[in-house]
Amino acid sequence: MSDAQATPQPDVYTVLLYSDDIAVRDRIRLAIGTRPAADLAVEFVDASTWEECRILLDTYEIDLMVLDGEAAPAGGLGIARQTKDEYATPPPVCVVLARAADRWLAAYAQVDQALTYPLDPVTTGQTVAAMLRARRAGAIPLGTMGHLG
Repeated sequence: MSDAQATPQPDVYTVLLYSDDIAVRDRIRLAIGTRPAADLAVEFVDASTWEECRILLDTYEIDLMVLDGEAAPAGGLGIARQTKDEYATPPPVCVVLARAADRWLAAYAQVDQALTYPLDPVTTGQTVAAMLRARRAGAIPLGTMGHLG
């Protein structure tokens, strides 16, 4: 097969998964999958505390944060808001909520997308893929004051 006929390699993105519960992180990882779309592949980095999130944000180029809204003591909504407040160019954020009624809290926390438990793999993969494609296209995440860089 020539190079012109070769299947293009997917773009690889780094997704930070946050939850205090490793089983929840595993369920989120499974719902997203390593290939949420044919043109996208993801590598995961895990955090179980806000401090670990901060270290990963400072160390790696994080393309997307997926946060457990039910985590304790630091919930995903609080971490989302703190990330938006403390970082000049925060990555887009998706929070997984227990109740759809909490979407207003997600809006206050400047969350870019919210999903609800139980996670549907199709919806989760489509949401993550759309967020990563938007990032690739240069979309500005909420909370960046209208600029990147």
